[in-house]
Amino acid sequence: MKNSIAERVCDFLKIYPPFDLIKFKKLLEIAEEVVIVYLEKGDTLFKADQPANEYFYIVRAGAISLFHTENDTQELVTINDTGDIFGVRPLIARENYKLTATANEETIIYALPIKNFQSATENNAKVYKYLITAFATNAYDSYTTEENNAIFKDYLPNTSQDIVNFQTANYTKTPITCAKTSTLQEAANLMCTHKIGCIIVVDNKKPVGIITNSDIKNKIATGKFPITTAVTNIMSSPVITAKKDLTVADGQLKMIKNSIGHLCITKDGTVNSRLIGVLTHHDVLVTLGNTPSVILKEIKRANRTKKLRIARLKANTLLKSYLEQNIPLTHIINVISEINDAVTIRAIEIALKKMPTEPPVAFSWLALGSQGRREQLLFTDQDNALVFEDVPEDKYEETQAYFLQLAKYVTKSLNKIGFEYCEADMMAVNPEWCKSISKWKTQFQNWILSPDDKAILLSSIFFDYSGVYGNEKLVDTLSESIFEALGGSSLFYKFLGSEAIKSPTPLGIFKQFLVEQNGEQKDLFNIKSRGLMPLIDAARLLVLSNQIKNVNNTYERYEKMAEIDPNNKELYESCAYAFKALSKFKTKQGLLHNNSGKFIKLETLTKEEKLKLKRCFKPIHDIQETLKLRFDLKNFI
Repeated sequence: MKNSIAERVCDFLKIYPPFDLIKFKKLLEIAEEVVIVYLEKGDTLFKADQPANEYFYIVRAGAISLFHTENDTQELVTINDTGDIFGVRPLIARENYKLTATANEETIIYALPIKNFQSATENNAKVYKYLITAFATNAYDSYTTEENNAIFKDYLPNTSQDIVNFQTANYTKTPITCAKTSTLQEAANLMCTHKIGCIIVVDNKKPVGIITNSDIKNKIATGKFPITTAVTNIMSSPVITAKKDLTVADGQLKMIKNSIGHLCITKDGTVNSRLIGVLTHHDVLVTLGNTPSVILKEIKRANRTKKLRIARLKANTLLKSYLEQNIPLTHIINVISEINDAVTIRAIEIALKKMPTEPPVAFSWLALGSQGRREQLLFTDQDNALVFEDVPEDKYEETQAYFLQLAKYVTKSLNKIGFEYCEADMMAVNPEWCKSISKWKTQFQNWILSPDDKAILLSSIFFDYSGVYGNEKLVDTLSESIFEALGGSSLFYKFLGSEAIKSPTPLGIFKQFLVEQNGEQKDLFNIKSRGLMPLIDAARLLVLSNQIKNVNNTYERYEKMAEIDPNNKELYESCAYAFKALSKFKTKQGLLHNNSGKFIKLETLTKEEKLKLKRCFKPIHDIQETLKLRFDLKNFI
């Protein structure tokens, strides 16, 4: 006999993630055990610090508000409406609730039994991947799952070894243990001394059991056992084990499958080898809380500059972790670029709310320099511009004043986040960098058709622009006019070429590094001006002279040149590699010294690192020689 209620529940669930990832037969098993709950406005389903129950929930109709309570003050965290999941903490973390759930209006919810759900989805990794990531971001909606899938799909390395590296679990490598012959009192004293919530019971260095605060509360405080009892009487056994190279996702799935909060890491991944660490669900959630999707979600939620800064600082921690795990630099660049753009977008949105009126005309915010090339990994100075639609001459000054004020708010916010003001004032707050589309077109024509050193400096920065926010057509129109003007100026290419070859290979006669000779940076190596900039300038010239549009990143420019000019493929590929290697050196130095990484203290490098650095200079020499021939630069002054 059909269960029509269960089928109706099933038909509803299958529309929403992660239930859309479950086969209908399994989903029907879940639906048959669902409890339907009706709430009046103001009714509370569960409260913060309340012990977790056996259900998690999805809103069928109405809305549920989730509140965080601090110092007797409730702060609204989010409102869940139809199709949104909430109350997942018992499923993922097995902890008391951290938020209070209250009906925002007359509401119907479905309560899904956790045991039943786990049984029906035991081998469905996609379901738990969604729930784990969503739990860390505190967001369970269709948009989030699409965003998370894009992050994981686009930025995961291709090989299985890279995937292992990408999310390697960060476990405790010095676990506190006690012998199998210990008493609980001895074990509890160790836990108290080290301020930990669990202790591993070992026999000949092999894990045989685990004792947690919960065990002590349930088995000792209740009087079931005396404090002097042997640890073997109250420990949970056998322990669940894993290898040291397990991924965060694998660790979390293993915990969910076995309903545990701790994994013992052993030498060979079994209980028959030496204990080398412990992974807790807290470790997993900390790691998941610092993923691209989590950071992007925090950025989009931020309503103040301070919160934007906190989110962007997390990206530096993420960057450091990626470098330590040898994630391919191309993936790192993609991730951090997305985060940088998201920060800028949110800063603009916050600034727009401060303006007295809506923008008078359409506009676009442009990122220039390293952000425009989508290769800005560390905090650097700001380079940006603003282009707005044409207006009548009598309205121009008023319109420009509006956007200059907007730019003032945005650049101030970016400065507080950590992006220094540009010393040369190449920012949208400068009237010279905040113009109408027609005036920008005229400006570029002047730079291109009447080049001089100043024009080359300004235009070369601007040639690496990308639209971050606003009207895309304005950006496209500007690009088309630039390439049209470039078509009739071989002299401009010569000026660009002379800029690209002005810094020769940074090695002296005896192959020693050419370091700074005076000033604060004396004896330091300038990796930006002597290594990166020659490659950046050469790549820019090559794509512009070949009329290649919408390829801004330096290594992608070389990869594109290798594609269209196969005779020089090896040279271009070596330049792409050198750029990525030099960028990695610069980034590591910046993280090490908490600065831009522009100047390197050579004695901090190993012999191997110095040799690798020197190998990057041959492609610089070769590409500069190629430019001299191709653009006839030998006699150009």
